[in-house]
Amino acid sequence: MSYNKDNNHSENLQKAKKRVALHTLGCRLNFSETGSIAQGFEKRGYDVVDFGDEAEVVFINTCTVTDGADSSCRNLIRKAVKSSPDGKIVVAGCYAQMDSERISQMTGVDLVLGTTEKYKVFEYLEEEEQDSVHIEKTADFYGAATSSAEGHTRAFLKIQDGCNYVCSFCIIPQARGRSRAISVERALDEAKNLIHQGFKEIVLTGVNIGEYERSSGEKLTDLVKALLDLEGLERLRLSSVEPNTITDELLDVLESSPKFLDHFHIPLQSGNDEILKSMRRKYTVEEYKKIINKVITRFPNAGIGADVIVGYPGETEEQFKDTYNLLKELPITHFHVFPYSRRKGTTATRMDNHIQHPIKKQRVKTLTMFGDAKLDMFSEDQVGTSSQVLFERRNKEGLWEGYTSNYIRVYLKSDQNLKNQVLPVYITDFKNGRAYCEVLQ
Repeated sequence: MSYNKDNNHSENLQKAKKRVALHTLGCRLNFSETGSIAQGFEKRGYDVVDFGDEAEVVFINTCTVTDGADSSCRNLIRKAVKSSPDGKIVVAGCYAQMDSERISQMTGVDLVLGTTEKYKVFEYLEEEEQDSVHIEKTADFYGAATSSAEGHTRAFLKIQDGCNYVCSFCIIPQARGRSRAISVERALDEAKNLIHQGFKEIVLTGVNIGEYERSSGEKLTDLVKALLDLEGLERLRLSSVEPNTITDELLDVLESSPKFLDHFHIPLQSGNDEILKSMRRKYTVEEYKKIINKVITRFPNAGIGADVIVGYPGETEEQFKDTYNLLKELPITHFHVFPYSRRKGTTATRMDNHIQHPIKKQRVKTLTMFGDAKLDMFSEDQVGTSSQVLFERRNKEGLWEGYTSNYIRVYLKSDQNLKNQVLPVYITDFKNGRAYCEVLQ
């Protein structure tokens, strides 16, 4: 009898010590979804450990926006198998949705789950005899939000998923399906839970959050208003917003509250109208300029980010220069530069005049260096100004790092524990690519 009790105690101890390591590639939407899945593991008795540590389950939430993202996913799978040879390796998300056969054939992979099936990971792990691949398409909306278990200080709240646009280069609508969204009521409940966990800043995220109204039947402005009125929420940001969906009404709401942070991410992709038309983007260069100017008129010190694709099929040197010159002209403070990447099933893949890799590589380098210089100039311009900063972590040098309202990373020397504190700071200096600050008394 005592032998059975000892055995039961040992089994319970083993259950209590189950570990899960999670890794996220790609967009903020992916981070919000991984957060919800991490919470699910915690509720089932798992400890969340760092990716690379040995674990009973390794969960990789993947991205497939470029072939480089696909390659990174495969490298992470190999690392997971090496660090947790006896663990269950779960590969989920967009890349899993689009290339499940290749992933399932990789050594050590136990489960491949698509963009919606990943939320059922717990059911599949409990099955004694399981299929290794679960790829389905559904119109259901699965809510998601960052988990405090992952150690983040900013919470990503998913309000929308999928996309109805047909941009010629983009595979995401195939991976995630048509646009759908959370209700205002449910989003508020999710936000209240995040505030209860201790988050002071929420970032609203989705594939195309500007399509929220078309997907939910409720206005994005009503959702934003309600969130800004929540007690305990100190800061609100929007993730990437398509330029054609930024309305005067939305800007009115954002401008009306000190809780909204003057930071925008507005995809550009190209500064040439012919390329934009071929890409099936929903705006012209002039329309994009007007949107940026509207934003900067209302938020004069805003940080504005943009996505840019170079080396799109047929892009000439002159068309590339149009993009460079537009980025030079506009008050865009930082940009993410991507070389065009063939995505199976997209229109652009079938086009003629694909650009050679060395040319794409050089164009990426040119814009990246220019983007770094613009961000440095913008950061240097902040010297002598004050801002509220949410401090996130202490780096290896002992300096605290955090972001201003307009998304400038600042550094502060302090012996106190400042994690997750929002403090007023004065930016004192900019040197060697860093903005330094001190706390305002």
